Amino acid sequence: MKQHPALRVLYVIIPVLVSLAVTSALVIAVGESPFEVFEKLWEGAFRNTESVAGVVNFWIPLALACMGLIITFTAGLWNIGMEGQIMMGALFASWAARTIQLPPELLVPIELIIAALGGAFWGFVVGVLKTRFGVHEIFGGVGLNALVSVYAIYLISGPWRQPEGGNAQSTEPFPANALLNPMSDVFPVSLIALLITVAAILVVIWILRGTRWGLNLKATGKNPRSALLLGVPTTRSTLSAFMACGLLAGLAGAYRVLFTYDSLRPNVSGGIGFLALLVVLLVGIRPLWAPIIAFVFAAILAGSTRLRVSLQLDSSLAGVLQGTLVLVVLLFNGLRQRLTEARPASAAPAAHTSSTVSAPTSGSEGAAS
Repeated sequence: MKQHPALRVLYVIIPVLVSLAVTSALVIAVGESPFEVFEKLWEGAFRNTESVAGVVNFWIPLALACMGLIITFTAGLWNIGMEGQIMMGALFASWAARTIQLPPELLVPIELIIAALGGAFWGFVVGVLKTRFGVHEIFGGVGLNALVSVYAIYLISGPWRQPEGGNAQSTEPFPANALLNPMSDVFPVSLIALLITVAAILVVIWILRGTRWGLNLKATGKNPRSALLLGVPTTRSTLSAFMACGLLAGLAGAYRVLFTYDSLRPNVSGGIGFLALLVVLLVGIRPLWAPIIAFVFAAILAGSTRLRVSLQLDSSLAGVLQGTLVLVVLLFNGLRQRLTEARPASAAPAAHTSSTVSAPTSGSEGAAS
């Protein structure tokens, strides 16, 4: 049975209103006005062009990570190793920035390609551990996250350490010709990175809706055993999904070291991989919604800096709002699913048959187009 459009809107609005109400109650409990808190969040994110640029600069790697996770989630894979893949892309980009001597017109594209290959390689390792050795991607991803993080610390404090008296928390700033240039001083955002991100969003949406590979990913994610019996190369689909996700994660890592920080730092990923997981769970693996919700999260994080300055509130309140929103949406979706399953028995079989038949049909049409 097709849902009424008004119901679909309510399913989105109600969890947002509930999460805002919970956060407002917490703010009132500490003696502050929730209206003033939300006003300061808005001011912190959009008070001028530099603030908006800060939101966009965080959105770029977050959106890339979200679109990569959309691919692996579509294939039924929990890619918890996203943080490590971002870090690996940052390491590869840092190596290129420190080592390769070329004009910026050639060096920057090479750095981005190398970073993408580094992230794809780390995703491939997670896939091999799963498909060849039976290591679940959650455990493989967490282990590889720790491994690359420790290796980054080793490089920063060892072979890549700054000269004596320098900062032990980062490498030396990379040469100017190795960095991504901002559009302008008024709006300091990399145009190249912004275009790459928009292109990545469009390509992922097209892949999942209009290609055979996207259909194979969906079939693998729905039921890998049945997909294998129907001739879908499930192992190849799994590995390619991890590599595609790692490729986008590597680009996100490159942006962090070549623009955000201009150097390599131990925690250069900044939790973006885990935040992207929350965004993808929140949107229900819908590729069109992921970059939009990612922008909202980026705005909340960027605006949270005003809370400490203006209201003497810890900026982690923004994390409370995000976490509450995700939790309420997940609980609301679970409740909605239970209510759907509890419909009268006469309506349930018809709806079940309709949904079972329509999904493969639409996927086949998308692949054919």
